[in-house]
Amino acid sequence: MKTRLSNNKLTIFLEGRIDTNNAAAVEAELMSAVRSAQGAEIVLDAEGLSYISSAGLRVLMKLRKQAGTAITVENVSREVYDIFETTGFTELLNVKKALRQLSVEGCELIGSGGFGRVYRIDPETIVKVYNPGLTLDLVQQERDTAQKAFLMGVPTAISYDVVKCGDCFGVVYELLNAKTVAQIMDADRSRVAEMGQKSARLLRSLHEISVEDGVLPDRKAEMIQWVDKIAPILEPSEAEELRGFLRAVPGRRTFLHGDFNSKNIMVQEDGEFVLIDLGDAAFGHPVFDVAGLTLPYLFLLKSPMPGAEIRRLLGFDPEDGALMWGTMCGTYFESAEIASWTQTIMPYGQLLATYQGTRLAGYDMDYMKQRSLPGIRNRLLPLIRSAKPLNW
Repeated sequence: MKTRLSNNKLTIFLEGRIDTNNAAAVEAELMSAVRSAQGAEIVLDAEGLSYISSAGLRVLMKLRKQAGTAITVENVSREVYDIFETTGFTELLNVKKALRQLSVEGCELIGSGGFGRVYRIDPETIVKVYNPGLTLDLVQQERDTAQKAFLMGVPTAISYDVVKCGDCFGVVYELLNAKTVAQIMDADRSRVAEMGQKSARLLRSLHEISVEDGVLPDRKAEMIQWVDKIAPILEPSEAEELRGFLRAVPGRRTFLHGDFNSKNIMVQEDGEFVLIDLGDAAFGHPVFDVAGLTLPYLFLLKSPMPGAEIRRLLGFDPEDGALMWGTMCGTYFESAEIASWTQTIMPYGQLLATYQGTRLAGYDMDYMKQRSLPGIRNRLLPLIRSAKPLNW
């Protein structure tokens, strides 16, 4: 029996069949391995396990008692998983199905963003493939968040299973013949204002949803924790100024999408708007979602990147970005005072731009000192000092 001990995690690789013929021998090997790595987290890798009988399950029960800690069984085939589920062992152990392999070769690319790309698999389903290096835990978290949002009444696509796409992870969603808002505007520029109005009304409807305790994270608390992470590159007074600005944001239980933009909004053939990419969903003041609109529709357009790259990230003609912001801002606030609302929102937009930049860079201190710190001192802090109070 193969084992691997790394970072205080003992992985034991199960193989073949475990039944009455070999249960005693398997038990002896398992117990020996656990004793030799006492105190380590125990993971049973069942990729090579083809069958387990009641005798084998009793061995796992003894192992759980011997270890005195939770045991994870991962990479479980669908057939073996059915045995665990039927016998109730999915309640006793943390049993994880093996991920099915899915190829996107030849599939239509319908969207891309900072964390991955979305492909059309067939007329009824899409898959979001995350960038290399993004962990399975992160991907599963997004899928779980999408399911929670669906149960809260958020118009989001039904999420199916987590899959492997080559060396990357992905999530499969049901979407019937849908196109992104960006694709619709790219194909017909005359529809930009229409899509902006409908998107803003959708955002308003999301912000009418109240989130119960323990369901989603608190965005304001997350942002304050972010300041703590970047504090080493700041003067203590600068870090406290950022924290104070965030603490002043009124507390709300409002549902927040976290990345509401025209590439994450799908429009089905019947005209229904459906959301994807809810990995950053949270609760808090709506300003965090509205300010997020400035990232693609205002900040991206001022980027020094080549126009073709801006167009790829935006998903439609960059010349229409300002129109999209103006239409959405005016519709959301039911106001023609676009310039005034833009001035109110801009400090939070700059805050989110800095937040996203440091996250994508993995909080690399050298990068943040060179790229993030000048923006914090020359743009973010001056905007915060002149910010209007939030009275909505």
